[in-house]
Amino acid sequence: MQRRLAAVLAADVVGYSRLMGADEAGTLVRLKSLRRELVQPRITERKGRIVKLMGDGLLAEFPSAVEAVQCAVDIQHAMTRRETDFPDDRRIELRIGVNLGDIIIEGSDIYGDGVNVAARLEGLSEPGGLCISDMVYQNVLGRLDSSFEDLGEQALKNIKRKVHVWKWSGKFSGDPSRTARSRTVLPLPDKPSIAVLPFTNMSGDPEQEYFADGMVEEIITALSRMRWLFVIARNSSFTYKGRAVDVRQVGRELGVRYVLEGSVRKAGNQVRITGQLIDAASGVHLWADHFDETLENVFDLQDQVTASVVGAIAPTLEQAEIERTKRKPTESLDAYDYFLRGMACVHRWTREGNDEALRHFARAVELDPEFAAAYGMAARCYSQRMVSGWVDDRQRETAEAERLAKRAATLGKDDAVALSAAGMTLAYVVGDLDGGAALIDRGLALNPNLALAGLFRGWVSVWLGEPEVAIESAARAMRLSPNDPQVYNMQAAIASAHFIAGRYTEASSWAESAAREQPNHLIATCIVAASGALAGRLTEAREAVARLSQLEPKLRISNLKDLVPLRRSEDLARLAEGLRKAGLPDCL
Repeated sequence: MQRRLAAVLAADVVGYSRLMGADEAGTLVRLKSLRRELVQPRITERKGRIVKLMGDGLLAEFPSAVEAVQCAVDIQHAMTRRETDFPDDRRIELRIGVNLGDIIIEGSDIYGDGVNVAARLEGLSEPGGLCISDMVYQNVLGRLDSSFEDLGEQALKNIKRKVHVWKWSGKFSGDPSRTARSRTVLPLPDKPSIAVLPFTNMSGDPEQEYFADGMVEEIITALSRMRWLFVIARNSSFTYKGRAVDVRQVGRELGVRYVLEGSVRKAGNQVRITGQLIDAASGVHLWADHFDETLENVFDLQDQVTASVVGAIAPTLEQAEIERTKRKPTESLDAYDYFLRGMACVHRWTREGNDEALRHFARAVELDPEFAAAYGMAARCYSQRMVSGWVDDRQRETAEAERLAKRAATLGKDDAVALSAAGMTLAYVVGDLDGGAALIDRGLALNPNLALAGLFRGWVSVWLGEPEVAIESAARAMRLSPNDPQVYNMQAAIASAHFIAGRYTEASSWAESAAREQPNHLIATCIVAASGALAGRLTEAREAVARLSQLEPKLRISNLKDLVPLRRSEDLARLAEGLRKAGLPDCL
């Protein structure tokens, strides 16, 4: 019998039986994906090992309590971002317990009191939460950027002694997997800054969740048109969805002075929206109000909320500036309703969600043929399909993407979302880099706070051979949306820019971060392989090519430009050289 001291992590899926009863096949697929793409990489990164999988749970051990707790925080943080767009009744959440104690080793399995306590601590944890023993707490105190609440002595089932338990508060500074940023409070910009948190859906109907989310997105968009205002992007704000938050902590994590929060209650044809503006530094409420309207006046309702928020931040703002925020995407409420449903699907970033989003956007433009944003988001769906390898008929889908993008650009001359989405589609799907860049630049001129436009400009700049412009654009997108669930795409753009600039060490570092966050990212994996090969790290490069071949078996040097549309021949040649050295074949 062998014994040793180890940190033990026990995790379990909340409501597993309910999830399986609602959608057995879909739940199993999602759970396997979460384990493979999210949980396993983080355990490995923190020097742990999975001891065993137990249906809806797992057991892991670590040589360090600090690594075990940081791994648990990393996992819960990533789970919050990944599952945020699923309705409450379909969201996969974990409970986690961590204990430090003596364990018995038998083969590859572990037993003993140290394991049993970890399992009981997991049972005490809240959904999306973490409980640790006092032994663990004493080891991590002052060493992690996380705070814990004292639950005192707890009687645990089948454990003879009481155990002193600490509960993770759920507070963190940025993404713990990105250590440099997670240790630093973001500085306030040199102009007024605001984050709009997800409004609580008070309707009692999960199907109306999209309506509450859509209202917040419209408020964010309206505020973002103010050049003097720094607005945090939707994807970072929505990492707080479904969580009780301290607005002062939100202010520190996102680097903003003001936070807007509220609720939406929709019943029949009536809607009530409440909102309150809070000074994130002091926690003082600066403004609060509510609006009761029929759904036919929902756009006026949004205008009122936005105008009131702007008025609270800058009382001297001229009325003309407020009027500029009152643009409506469409006068057809039915079309707008479908548009909101489509947006909710796009944010899921799955093939099924992409298909569903296209159906909703098609219905929106059928009801309102001049709805520019719906055309733009439909076009974006096709770029999402191509970069993810979901294309069935490339020629047909390219033609449809071009049609939608051009229609969006024609109708949405003053719509930053429509222009940016159309520009990215023209550049990536159609291959019109100059035309795509011009549309994105027009979108940025209209709304310089649109993180998505900054990301798209970063990618197009890479393909145009402008690495420094690309890095500046993608870095600003990351600052506007520091907790963005798609931050790996921003990291991949920066990695690609460093690669074409010949800085292979920097390229490798950024690309590896992106690939860790999203192992299915084709371009990030290409940069890991090519930069590693050109830097002389052939083992890492060949491992990356092996992953690449699994993600896209048909990728070859001969069709590389279909994935990465680089204009300059020397950039494409350098990428091809690196991938060839790493082992990617020339032809099928």
